[in-house]
Amino acid sequence: MDQGGTERVWPVSEPQGQQDQFDVIAMGRIGVDLYPLQTGVPLAEVESFGKFLGGSATNVAVAAARLGRRTAVITRTGADPFGTYLHQALREFGVDDRWVTEVAGLPTPVTFCEIFPPDDFPLYFYRQPKAPDLEIRPDELDLQAVRAARVFWMTGTGLSEQPSRDATLTALAARDRAGLTVFDLDWRPTFWKKGAWKKGAWKKGAWNEEPRPYYEQALAHATVAVGNLEECEIATGARDPLDAARKLLDRGVELAVVKQGPKGVLALNSKGESAEVPPVPVEVVNGLGAGDAFGGALCHGLLAGWELERIMRYANAAGAIVASRLACSSAMPYPHEVEAVL
Repeated sequence: MDQGGTERVWPVSEPQGQQDQFDVIAMGRIGVDLYPLQTGVPLAEVESFGKFLGGSATNVAVAAARLGRRTAVITRTGADPFGTYLHQALREFGVDDRWVTEVAGLPTPVTFCEIFPPDDFPLYFYRQPKAPDLEIRPDELDLQAVRAARVFWMTGTGLSEQPSRDATLTALAARDRAGLTVFDLDWRPTFWKKGAWKKGAWKKGAWNEEPRPYYEQALAHATVAVGNLEECEIATGARDPLDAARKLLDRGVELAVVKQGPKGVLALNSKGESAEVPPVPVEVVNGLGAGDAFGGALCHGLLAGWELERIMRYANAAGAIVASRLACSSAMPYPHEVEAVL
């Protein structure tokens, strides 16, 4: 039995004797989000901004920490004041920053957005000449800690460029499908070497480095895959939600989660169980970060051993709460807030 009095339904391998074991270790992006404090106006007309901790993998760690989980991130920042700010913010959120290191000569990434509720939130990434979080190197990794974590969370962005790609695949191989290994499909075409990408129409040969082979390598080590329809298409070639989920299972994962936007979320597992739940209706303020809240809540529910539909409803509720707020990291909900929505 696990917390909440429910029986485990996921075969979680939990190494014994690990004094420093984390519930969740997330590996991937970090940066500073500068979000406008005025909504419904273009960036050129915004007069003031709020500064927040950002980056998808980092936000997932924050979301899980808010739900009571012990979390850490593996990432890199610039050796600059924004990097200092990110360390401070991580500690304030209760996320361990021991594996957040500096890269000399590369600035900490900054991301701006425009806010046009309910469904238009353009992002502007400043990650030039290269983001420090893509400079994670295999020889820097604490592979013992990666293996011991109850959940290891990695992202598609981590596969987009070297040496991050090798580091990500090294971590996955060392983990060897222990515990819960989550692949956030996280497709950001602007982070890959440029090619002819059109929304909803990935073509073989369109990229200098094709993403799908690297996605397939990562899937071979993952036990859980999470993505929206475009991300599932990149990983599997299928855009239909049910077909995409089945193809993810065919590639060896035990749980496939397909986010369908206004149609809700579909989940299938290797035991033949399925759950399809609608979104939670909210007045959207900023949709950015909702997926990261979903991810942190997904980790929490899996670790708690809840049944599949309960996990999906809980994760949907967490995402909806963040969509109803301006920020990402600081908007992540506490358990009582999710329960109130449910």
